[in-house]
Amino acid sequence: MISLTSPVRTRAHGWPAGAKLLALACATTALFLLQPLWAQAMVLALTLVLYALPGRHFLGHGLRQIRVIWPFVALLLVWHAFAGNWPEGIRTALRMVAALALANLVTMTTSLGDMTDLLHRLLAPLRRIGLPVGVIESAIPLVIRFTPVLIGKGRMLLEAWRARSPRRANWHIVLPMALLALDDADHLAEALRARGGLNPPTEE
Repeated sequence: MISLTSPVRTRAHGWPAGAKLLALACATTALFLLQPLWAQAMVLALTLVLYALPGRHFLGHGLRQIRVIWPFVALLLVWHAFAGNWPEGIRTALRMVAALALANLVTMTTSLGDMTDLLHRLLAPLRRIGLPVGVIESAIPLVIRFTPVLIGKGRMLLEAWRARSPRRANWHIVLPMALLALDDADHLAEALRARGGLNPPTEE
C-alpha cells in the first residue's frame, strides 16, 4: 500500500485537515457559482500557480496524478461539440479540472492519519448514540490507499497484454483486473480478521 501524500514538504502540510477541507468545499462551491469562462480559466490558472509554488517536482507529481481526468474532459468536449454548445462544454471542463486539481492538492498536502483523525472527530456524535462508525473510519482510508495500487496493477496488465499481442486490450483485461481486486480484498479481509476485525472488543 502507498500514500497519496506528496513527499515534497510544503507549508500546507502543517495546516489543519479540517481547514483545508472547508476551504476546498468553499472553492468548489464558488466554481459552480461562477459562470464567465474567463473566471473559470483564472481559477484554474491560480490552481496551477499553487502547484508550482513548492517547486518543479511537486508540480510534476501533481499533474501526473490528475492526468486520469483528460479522457473524461475530451469526452465532455466532444459531447458538447455535437450538441452545438461549445461555451458550456469548455466551462464545464474548466470547472471539472479545477475542482479535481484542488481536491488533489488537499490530498497531496494532508497525511492519511490527519484525514482519519478528522473523520474520527466528525463521526463522534454517531458513535455516542451507538452506531458502528468503525466500518466507515476504516473503509475510507483503505479505499484511498488501495486505489493507486489497483491502478498500478491495471497498468501492469496493459503492459503485459501489449508485450504478448498486437491488438488493443480493451475489455480483455477486465476479468483479470476484477480477479486481482478480489484477491487483494480476500487478503485484506484475512489480515483484518487476524487483528480482531474492524471493531475489535475493547478491554473493560
